[in-house]
Amino acid sequence: MLTGKHLIAGNWVGGDATFPSTPAHGPSRDFAIGTPADVDAAVAAAEDAFATFGWSTRAERATLLRAIADEIDARGDAITEIGTQETALPEARLQGERGRTVGQLRLFADHIQKGDYLDLRHDPALPDRAPLPRPDLRMIQRPLGPVAVFGASNFPLAFSVAGGDTAAALAAGCPVVVKGHPAHPGTGEIVAQAIDAAIKSTGTHPGIFSLIQSNGIEVGTALAQHPLIRAVGFTGSLHAGRALFDLCAARPDPIPFFGELGSVNPMFILPQAASARGPEIGTGWAGSLTMGVGQFCTNPGIAVIIDGPEADAFQAAAETALSAVAEQTMLTDGIASAYRDGATRVATGTGVTQIMGSSCDARHAAPYLFTVSGDDWLTDHALQDEVFGPLGIIVRVRDTEQMHQIARAIQGQLTCTLHMEDDDRDAARALLPLLERKAGRLLANSFPTGVEVCDSMVHGGPYPASTNFGATSVGTLSIRRFLRPVCYQDIPADLLPEKM
Repeated sequence: MLTGKHLIAGNWVGGDATFPSTPAHGPSRDFAIGTPADVDAAVAAAEDAFATFGWSTRAERATLLRAIADEIDARGDAITEIGTQETALPEARLQGERGRTVGQLRLFADHIQKGDYLDLRHDPALPDRAPLPRPDLRMIQRPLGPVAVFGASNFPLAFSVAGGDTAAALAAGCPVVVKGHPAHPGTGEIVAQAIDAAIKSTGTHPGIFSLIQSNGIEVGTALAQHPLIRAVGFTGSLHAGRALFDLCAARPDPIPFFGELGSVNPMFILPQAASARGPEIGTGWAGSLTMGVGQFCTNPGIAVIIDGPEADAFQAAAETALSAVAEQTMLTDGIASAYRDGATRVATGTGVTQIMGSSCDARHAAPYLFTVSGDDWLTDHALQDEVFGPLGIIVRVRDTEQMHQIARAIQGQLTCTLHMEDDDRDAARALLPLLERKAGRLLANSFPTGVEVCDSMVHGGPYPASTNFGATSVGTLSIRRFLRPVCYQDIPADLLPEKM
């Protein structure tokens, strides 16, 4: 059953003001609107919990992570039911996302138990060294403290209440305060119930987790500015993320803001691939572009191809495949409105030709396809801005040298893709050093939608793809975001935080 309340350190807390959910179908429900006082109570409890949770063993935290996964699975049917109502995502998508979410929790549990992520280093004492002795020095990664996490609109499970940021912070030993996303508050509450049950069953301090619901900016602002918050994890729009990033940087004690913000994930179709498989690539691109109504951060919004008959064939295949895609319901009215605004902006860009697309209303979206020359794309920097939805731009360049110009001009990306044949290897070899500087993940002959949760994944990139391109928000390396190195000099072994 839903309470419509916040979960603050093990207690379900209501409020004087509420906001209604806006489901795609099914009943609307009222949820409490959080306040700065709620934030202060949650963060104070998190700080109190950190005194013990920050020094808990890896085995204890692994047990907690597995218990959270089990409790989420136990509520799978309820999560799917309300999740489909709130987001219009199909049941299969939500079930798959739940599998990814619990799989990530279990992966992190296994990973921290191995202990490799701690990067332990030990330089033993050299008391007889001349001219000066060396002390005993041990370095280990230690948790930062309470972390604020912002739920994402497009992933109600994998990037929200118990998603990657929360899982990574808890694995590191950091308590978490989550600001729930108003697009799916009911889904968020059920997941919070699962976390609460896991905390109680494992005897963990209840202050390690709180969920505060809100449909405004007050809670997020209070979290980013709270003096006891040590880091922020965020997945969302460039506008909102940049505002929070600036708040974190402007604090008297600036803190890290790990934001994943925006990416157009360009594909570069090299000449031999265009000749051998242009229509096939165009059809595949259309499928990737419209997957989940284009509401993926890895949506490949730009295809770069040399102008000519091969580009015509690629474009025709993409147009045919996109024309067969019916209108679909987007996650929120706001996202749908922003999508329409983005399509209008692209349509009025320098030298842009609209190939297909029609007006869509309310919460619905249909694909848009545009084409532009390489010269005009390089001139109009606004064409690099992400449009969140099933919108694609074909950039027709003169030759591979202009492909290099495009690669140099693109902003930071989550992904860049090469479509290539064996005879394209020289061209690919010339492009890779350019693309490597622009993206966290480079692909060959596939499409970037879909992010594997594993040890080697990097989901991040130079700004504006993320605000810290030395980090990732997916995969076991994401835990390192919420740790810092500490050196212990001549500290007795029985006082150290981990077996070293």
